[in-house]
Amino acid sequence: MIDVYYWPTPNGKKVTILLEECGLPYTIKPVNIGRGDQLTASFLKVSPNGRMPAIVDHEPADGGAPIEIFESGAIMMYIAEKAGKFWPQDARRKYEVTQWIMWQMANQGPKFGEQGHFHRAADSGKNGDLSYALLRFDSEVHRLYGVMNLGLFNKRYLAAGEYTIADMICYPWAVTLQGRNINIDEFPNVKRWMDELGARPAVKKAMAAGPEYREDPATISADERERRAKLLTHQRAQPVPKEWTETAR
Repeated sequence: MIDVYYWPTPNGKKVTILLEECGLPYTIKPVNIGRGDQLTASFLKVSPNGRMPAIVDHEPADGGAPIEIFESGAIMMYIAEKAGKFWPQDARRKYEVTQWIMWQMANQGPKFGEQGHFHRAADSGKNGDLSYALLRFDSEVHRLYGVMNLGLFNKRYLAAGEYTIADMICYPWAVTLQGRNINIDEFPNVKRWMDELGARPAVKKAMAAGPEYREDPATISADERERRAKLLTHQRAQPVPKEWTETAR
């Protein structure tokens, strides 16, 4: 059984899409990132980056102790390799897939995330002139849709001539069109690809999951909202948790 430390964001849904496609059993361990669960001592043991998703595989292929993995790209490579699906292992096709995984982790995810961050910061009206940041990240997101459009030219899938983890890792961010200032009709190859992947039963199931984990904002007190803002905004380095040092004695 694989434990998936998860919250219903694009990064979490990458992993559950793959697990659903592979038909592997898994258990969701919700990590409420708005509340700050990702900064607890227990979660930092699994993911020292303090970000979900992360997994613990209690039945690794080598029969040894459970394996803990953080970072969605590494998780997806591990699961695909374990299942023997969706990541061809001959060198040419393997690295066609791998380069798109690296692209997603270094470009699509971070830049889309920063675009959202600065739009929210601008909408609050409390952060001064953010016009340069908005121009910068709106332009980058437009550029990155263009990269995918080029990558999908005359191709059904992104890599290796087949549906792979390259497609699964890029899809959940690609479909977050609300607030992106993107006209998807400019990118017909991406639009066609999104429509095809979105019709897959495993993708539908994974993308639909999540509302059951979310909180009703009306139930969060003003004091709790203030606590969360202080905890999560402009985060700096986490000290070694006291629980770790006490255990190590």
